[in-house]
Amino acid sequence: MAEREGAYLQIGEVAERTGVTQRTLRFYEEKGLLKPPTRMEGGFRLYSEDDVRRVEQIKRLQRLLGLSLAEIKELVEAEEIKSQIRAEYSCEADAEQKRRQLLAVIAVTEKQFAIINQKVEQLQKMRDELEAKLTTYRTWLSGLEARIAGDAARAEPPPAPQP
Repeated sequence: MAEREGAYLQIGEVAERTGVTQRTLRFYEEKGLLKPPTRMEGGFRLYSEDDVRRVEQIKRLQRLLGLSLAEIKELVEAEEIKSQIRAEYSCEADAEQKRRQLLAVIAVTEKQFAIINQKVEQLQKMRDELEAKLTTYRTWLSGLEARIAGDAARAEPPPAPQP
């Protein structure tokens, strides 16, 4: 997360902008999803635009992928590690130092990829199961409709004999 700079927002403003409750913001802080905010005299929490973006990212990961807060924490911590490595990566560094930094970024990104990939596989399995159920239910419906049509045909009186 970038250094806290610029305008600060109070907890109520962040809650309103992000659509979460103030309690949720405090909970995210307790669980380590948000860094402890800057405090004013009197203890009021002050949040940065980076914090607002983090809350929006948490909501997106929960909504889109159904990730647990523990999984989200791993992902956001990995982003912080990558940001730190990118900040330390410089043109002046020797090739071996750059290599180590790149290996670290790759390892962190692979971990993020594994978390997302596992969730995608779980969602695909659920999708396949639902698709199979739909096929079964549609087959049952077709059979029932055919039986109903057959019963209706038998219920009609036979045609009158022709002389």
